[in-house]
Amino acid sequence: MCANYEPISKDRVHLLDLFEPTFEYKADVYPGYDCPLIFSKDGHIEWREVKFGMIPPWNHDLKFSKYTYNARTETVDKKPSFRHAWAKSQFALIPVEKIYEPRYVNGKAERWGIYREDGLPFTVAAIYDSTVIDGQQVRSMSMLTINADNHPFMSQFHKPEDEKRSIIVIPEEYREDWLNCKKEDADQFFFEMPLGEFTANYFPKANKKPPT
Repeated sequence: MCANYEPISKDRVHLLDLFEPTFEYKADVYPGYDCPLIFSKDGHIEWREVKFGMIPPWNHDLKFSKYTYNARTETVDKKPSFRHAWAKSQFALIPVEKIYEPRYVNGKAERWGIYREDGLPFTVAAIYDSTVIDGQQVRSMSMLTINADNHPFMSQFHKPEDEKRSIIVIPEEYREDWLNCKKEDADQFFFEMPLGEFTANYFPKANKKPPT
């Protein structure tokens, strides 16, 4: 389950054939942080600044995002936090440079970064929603995940005894289709992480911890 990632750098969005977003965001994203999201409005690609971690319409607590940053595809249509976004087919893409996952070495967790071998940014499947908190609209998103127990690459992450999960990378040729698809067709885009295109390395955290 991905709880930390590096969003696309503003000076590299042209590599995805996108215009630069007008808002600022951190270079290291954790649940509750503001971050960039791509979605389609009337067939046109748009940027939105959102919270990482779903805050559904019925919830007015920003801290809730700490529990909803990933959504399992197997249960996304049933969980109260996600089912409204799913029912509305509110699909989006997270533009990413690198995602971080724990890899256990000699029984200890190490922070490993997963990224494309060619160095290009990539897009991750997400759902989004919005609520109103203190009179202000708050948009938020959650990464979709699939089982990766038998995946040759993604199964190396997380605790040895835990179920292995993977993000869903949406290739360039399917981005617009994903953004505009209906929930009945969404499973056509639940791609496994493509072998040979991604690699991983150890990236220890900086000493400063993210705010709580």
